[in-house]
Amino acid sequence: MDVNPKQRRRHSAEFKAQVLAACAEPGASVAAVALSFKLNDNLVHQWRRGRGASPASSATSTTLAESAPQFIALSLPPPSPPPSAPPSAPAPAVAPVAADAIRLEFKRGALGVSVTWPVSAAADCAAWLREVLR
Repeated sequence: MDVNPKQRRRHSAEFKAQVLAACAEPGASVAAVALSFKLNDNLVHQWRRGRGASPASSATSTTLAESAPQFIALSLPPPSPPPSAPPSAPAPAVAPVAADAIRLEFKRGALGVSVTWPVSAAADCAAWLREVLR
């Protein structure tokens, strides 16, 4: 039987489940399993990630669901207020920052620098910050 090299092969859900089960065996590598089934290992990787797998196969979906990481919601405590300045030192005069601005503060020893960028120029801010942090 001649197969047109430009024509894609179609694999049944049972075949995909068999390949994925072989990948799930302890010590099995995806490349070795793909080679044994005469498949490209990239295709098997796609099947493992859930792309190209038929939803009709319950074994395939169960295997993928077991290996997929689960989202875990964490509750975080509310942020603590910043420490206040000592009462003997005068408070520095800081202009109010607009809600749509990016504010960066750098401190190195006694030197402190505060930079404010508009959110509309966030890409420029990121480029500048990369240069500063080099």
